[in-house]
Amino acid sequence: MKPIKKAVFPVAGMGTRFLPATKASPKEMLPVVDKPLIQYAAEEAVAAGVDTLVFVYGRTKNAIVDHFDKAYELEMELESRGKKRMLEQVRSIVPSNVDCVFIRQAEALGLGHAVLCAKPVVNNEPFAVILADDLINFTQQPVLSQMVDAYNYQQCSVLGVERVPEDEVNAYGIVSGESVGDRLSQVSGIVEKPTVEDAPSNLAVVGRYLLTSRIFDHLERTQRGAGNEIQLTDAIASLLSEQRVLAYEFKGKRFDCGNKLGYLKAQVEFGLDHGELGDDFRDYLKALNLDTNVTGINSKSGAA
Repeated sequence: MKPIKKAVFPVAGMGTRFLPATKASPKEMLPVVDKPLIQYAAEEAVAAGVDTLVFVYGRTKNAIVDHFDKAYELEMELESRGKKRMLEQVRSIVPSNVDCVFIRQAEALGLGHAVLCAKPVVNNEPFAVILADDLINFTQQPVLSQMVDAYNYQQCSVLGVERVPEDEVNAYGIVSGESVGDRLSQVSGIVEKPTVEDAPSNLAVVGRYLLTSRIFDHLERTQRGAGNEIQLTDAIASLLSEQRVLAYEFKGKRFDCGNKLGYLKAQVEFGLDHGELGDDFRDYLKALNLDTNVTGINSKSGAA
């Protein structure tokens, strides 16, 4: 199979859970410390060898386009003031060997539809899908890089999964399958947001996918499902009839930045890990007399 060189970022969602902050600004541009969520996602893709970033966006998401575009005026201003470090930070948002492609999704019809919009760019290549809402901290290797290693060895689609509490399965796509190796299961079924009683397991797909191009054929035939949207999980379930799909339990700590509490947790733990601010932030939290059992207050936070 061809290597993974393209990554799709579905960023057309409305972000209603963060209103009014997202009334005029995309939720993917919400910063965690000093970088927006979408930049963390893009950096994860680039670290895994991706050289083409495909953003499927809506009409209110022009800030994402601007973020990954060249900012001539800003660069000239920073250069004239001798702020070399800041200039390098701005210029390194998109490495020179990486291309950005922006596709306008005229109508938000679900994750599956957003992925299908990327077909003209992806063509017949395998590709990644990354949901910026799911921010994952790691200690050694970014999650998408872990999954690419599994893909290169197994030569089939790979879904990033983690075990969630049983009472939360109705918020995720849930897979069933049998173990075929360390952290790997062969998927035998997948269902979108099942009830607790109907869930086949507690293995939830959480915002990281490596898919073969055959998924597009199945997406084109997929009818609207949960939420009256075209669900990517329904297309994956159909793909299982002809191709092998694996679930990979990644090493890392995920923060659901699609909700306010998850976002706040990410701010704290990424703040504690920050090279410039971490020590001062830790001292500040200690001074608040917070519960010292909170991860990261006595020692720098890390991922599993």
